[in-house]
Amino acid sequence: MRYRRLGRSGLTVSVVGIGCNQFGRIDAAATQAVVDAAFDNGVTLFDTADIYGATPGASEEALGAALGARRDEVVVATKFGMNARGLHGADWGARGSRRYIVRAAESSLRRLGTDYIDLYQMHEPDPATPIDETLAALDDLVRSGKVRYIGHSNFSGWQAADAAWVAQTRHLTPFVSAQNRYSLLNRGVEAELVPALEHYGLGLLPFFPLEMGLLTGKYRRGDAPPAGTRLAREGMERVLADAPWDRIERLREYSSERGLDQLTVAIGGLAAQPAVASVIAGATRPEQVAANVAAAAWQPTADDLAELAKR
Repeated sequence: MRYRRLGRSGLTVSVVGIGCNQFGRIDAAATQAVVDAAFDNGVTLFDTADIYGATPGASEEALGAALGARRDEVVVATKFGMNARGLHGADWGARGSRRYIVRAAESSLRRLGTDYIDLYQMHEPDPATPIDETLAALDDLVRSGKVRYIGHSNFSGWQAADAAWVAQTRHLTPFVSAQNRYSLLNRGVEAELVPALEHYGLGLLPFFPLEMGLLTGKYRRGDAPPAGTRLAREGMERVLADAPWDRIERLREYSSERGLDQLTVAIGGLAAQPAVASVIAGATRPEQVAANVAAAAWQPTADDLAELAKR
C-alpha cells in the first residue's frame, strides 16, 4: 500500500479507500470481514455518510462497531447534507446551516462511537445557505476537536474555488478534499474541478471508480449480467444496455496490450491522475478489498497515461 497527503493538508490516507455504502445492508459478520481485510491490506481510509445503509445512519453504526478499539488506527470520513429522512430532526432544506450541521455532527459521532471525525464532508452544495455560514459552523467543529479536517462532495469547479476563497479571506478552516464521481469512463471533473483543486491545494477522492462494475471486466456487450454480480442481484440490466461499450472495449484493449486486467487499469490509472489522493471503492467481500489494493500497485508511466487519455 502507498499513502498520500490529502491535498496540501497534513492528513495522510491510503491510495485505496473503502466505500462503506453497503455497510448496514450486509450483515455484521460480512462488514467485519471487509474491515479486517482492509487492515490486513494496509487500507486506512473508510468513507461513509449519514444516509448510507439500509436506513439512514446504519452504515455509520456498522462501521463504528466493526472498527471497535482500532478506530484510532484509521481515517474515518463521513458526510452530512443530503436528505437523511429526519435523522437529525427537521432541516427545512437548509442542510448547510449552522443549526443542521451541529445536530448532524453530534448524531454521527454517536453512531460511529467516537469523539472525533477525521474528515467531515458536505455531501452536496446547499443553495439555501451561504457558504460563509457553512464554513463558520465547520470551523467551530474543528476548533472544538470534534472534527479534524473538512471536505466537500459533488461541488463544481466554481463552487470549490468560491469556498476556498471564502475560507482564505475569512480566516476559516478550509476544505482539504473534494469527493466527486470520477472514473476512466466519466472524466468530466477534469475540465474545471481538477484545475481548481490543484490551484487551491485540495485532494480528490473519486467515487464510482469502477462505474457499477463496468470497468472490472465482468460484463460483455450483449450478454446478460453473470449470476451473482451486483447488476444481476439488483436487477440493473439497464446499466449494461446504456453502457458506452466502444470506450469500455478500447480500455479493455489497452489493458490487454500491457498484460493487465481491467480492474488494474481502472484503479491504478485513476490513482495516477492529477489531484487524486485516494480511490474510494466499495466492497462487500474481503477478496474485493485485496483485489482493489493489488490494482493500485500499478503505477503507469507518462507514456501509459498519454495513451490512456486517448482511449
